[in-house]
Amino acid sequence: MTNPLFDMTGKVALITGSTKGIGRAIAEEMARCGARVVISSRKAEACEQVADELKAEGFEAIAIPCHVGKKEQLQNLVDTTLATWGRIDSLVCNAATNPVYGTTQEMTDQAWDKIMDTNVKGTFWLTQMVMPHMAQRGDGNVILLSSIAGIRGNTVIGTYGVSKAAEAALARNLAVEWGPHGIRVNAIAPGLIRTDFAKALTDDPVRVKRAEEKTPLRRIGEPVDIAGLAVFLATPASAYITGQVIVADGGETVGG
Repeated sequence: MTNPLFDMTGKVALITGSTKGIGRAIAEEMARCGARVVISSRKAEACEQVADELKAEGFEAIAIPCHVGKKEQLQNLVDTTLATWGRIDSLVCNAATNPVYGTTQEMTDQAWDKIMDTNVKGTFWLTQMVMPHMAQRGDGNVILLSSIAGIRGNTVIGTYGVSKAAEAALARNLAVEWGPHGIRVNAIAPGLIRTDFAKALTDDPVRVKRAEEKTPLRRIGEPVDIAGLAVFLATPASAYITGQVIVADGGETVGG
């Protein structure tokens, strides 16, 4: 019997960037809690594959490809979801990009715009499209994926960090605006997670060992570590939590 605090039966969860890594783990765990999930990323084939794998396990899933930096594709994502299932209960803005590594001084206008358009403007657009539908029902929740890079300085992914700090601020502002309509908005700030996004680091045994040693839990994170937190934030278990940025980093930011 499902614990009602973590029950998503009949709910519709739209998760961007959900064909791999953290996004896929969130989709899988929400499906296991009863949610109907929308699988979305840029490549249609990847979306279909993940949705088919979930359906093969007995879950409800649809695939809608979308580039989150393109407004018309985001609108199609929302419209198709609503046309299929008539509602969006949980929105998880997970898709993000970081095309360059280097100092802020070396950042080109093109790279800056790509990071901000995908990570911030795309999230802003998507919340604008979805939250009025939630407000009509007087219920819903939004989860933005921030990062510990948005909490502290970084010499190589600083601009990515700026975009993630912006998402954390967006979560706070949206929480204040939409709280009276029964909508909760929170952000998750992961530390180092074993994903393709962090592959350059996690494939290097020396750097992984160094990261583990400075993390109190003595390990780097797995996608399911973030998925569990997302489920918590999407269910009645977190009914009185909104406007927060919850750090999930194994204690890295509080370690010595």
